[in-house]
Amino acid sequence: MTKRRIAGPAGALNVDDAGAGGLPVLFLHGFGGNSSHWAAQLDHLRPSRRAIAMDLRAHGGSDRPADGDVSVEAQTADVAAVLDGLDIERAVLVGHSLGGAIAIAAAGAMPERIAGLVLVAAPGKVPEEMAGKIVGAMEADYEKTAAGYWDQLTAGARHAVAEQIAAERDALDPETGLAIIKATFAFDPLPALRRYHGPKIAIVTPRGTAPHDLQNLVDDLPHRVVEGTSHFVQMDDPATVNAILDEFLARVDAGTADPPAPVAAAR
Repeated sequence: MTKRRIAGPAGALNVDDAGAGGLPVLFLHGFGGNSSHWAAQLDHLRPSRRAIAMDLRAHGGSDRPADGDVSVEAQTADVAAVLDGLDIERAVLVGHSLGGAIAIAAAGAMPERIAGLVLVAAPGKVPEEMAGKIVGAMEADYEKTAAGYWDQLTAGARHAVAEQIAAERDALDPETGLAIIKATFAFDPLPALRRYHGPKIAIVTPRGTAPHDLQNLVDDLPHRVVEGTSHFVQMDDPATVNAILDEFLARVDAGTADPPAPVAAAR
């Protein structure tokens, strides 16, 4: 395991890089998390493939942006900076939650560098009225409102996962956390996702099947439903996520990544 600091456009980015062989895979974690959320996937892939996880700006060991910009679009430049800093021309992007939104934006901005796209519990386009109510509640009482949403996100989590998330969730100060939430709601993933014509797949939970979720907004986005987990699918059920990754990466490597019809996976 190799920890690196890479110069990003708005501050240094913390990167965990190891393994060799095949197309590299770059993992992007979700809101309030860090690169350790992909530990099981990194361990699984690294015996045969280069696998990298980065801390998003203002998360983990990465700097808060000097200009205060935490928009999804700005963070695509961080993805490009990591690829450049590691001398990677093309990679598969895997993003969870907020990281999924950033992965979509990056794929739309530089499709020639993204060999495949895996979206784990990634946000769709939340209706403006719903987003406004959530933001309004957080502006009125950030800590209370955020605590309620964390409880929802960790419902059904394995004990160890719930404990880890509970220990990490206050790492972001309220000002930064609210700014990131506003930026995520402001981002419309559909134009970028439609610009990206490479292989892609979504991994979702039964909670992520509302009309405004990605697989219900984009006709050509295949998906797998993983039962019996919290929002943190890759941490709660790494075996299923790893199996889906293996299948997807094999098809990307073979150049036959027209995915099969969606199926459900049970833990």
